[in-house]
Amino acid sequence: MVNLEIVKEAGLSEGELKVYLALLELGTSTTGAIIKKSKVARSFIYNILQKLIEKGLVAYIVKNDIKHYNASDPGKILDYMEKRKQKIDDTKEKIADIIPSLLMMRSSSNPTEIQVYEGFSGLQTAYEHYYKKCKKGDEVLALGICSFQEEKYHDYWKKDHIKRGKKGINCKMLFNRNTNINILKNRNSYKYCDARYMNTDIMTTAWIMIYKDVTLIALQDKKARVIEIVNQQIADTFNAYFYDYWKNSKKLG
Repeated sequence: MVNLEIVKEAGLSEGELKVYLALLELGTSTTGAIIKKSKVARSFIYNILQKLIEKGLVAYIVKNDIKHYNASDPGKILDYMEKRKQKIDDTKEKIADIIPSLLMMRSSSNPTEIQVYEGFSGLQTAYEHYYKKCKKGDEVLALGICSFQEEKYHDYWKKDHIKRGKKGINCKMLFNRNTNINILKNRNSYKYCDARYMNTDIMTTAWIMIYKDVTLIALQDKKARVIEIVNQQIADTFNAYFYDYWKNSKKLG
């Protein structure tokens, strides 16, 4: 039994897949037989066949002024995927070239200082912005890290600490006092990371991250939410709060 979902991931629409599979079974056929076999509406069939021809998956011959279509060898699907990948790679390079210009447009026409992100992916997007501003020797601060997090977060943080360490970015972290000590020990096992307990009984459900002119306020509940604030004065304020707690903390023994 053919897993059609895998074939669709090659870049074929549902209609294209139905027509291509119908042609594989029918052999050389006219549109009437293809419509009957694929159950694709007559109004769509010529457009779909043309797209399959452009993708190299269908060919045709003309007999008595009537086109007879034939499915190409299924191996052509791999050829099409390779061309599609090359096109994506080329487009990616072109987009990378114009990113600086796009950023200039954004900063001049949309001077937004506050962004809100939602979900696990949104949290990752906001969090990883520090790689755009921080270089070797810079530091990232985290305050009030909650004691419980889903395992997927721990897996993500561990991978990120490896990446951060390779870039030489320093990290100071203050956890709620009821956090499992093994979590702090793990964080301290990575390069340029100093994880400690906060010297307070306050238990927070949201944590704060500060670097350069950016402050993140993150809440990791069932639907994670992150507020990103780009403002030097606000970042400096939270930086001061962090170091006030930090001076009363102790390095993990």
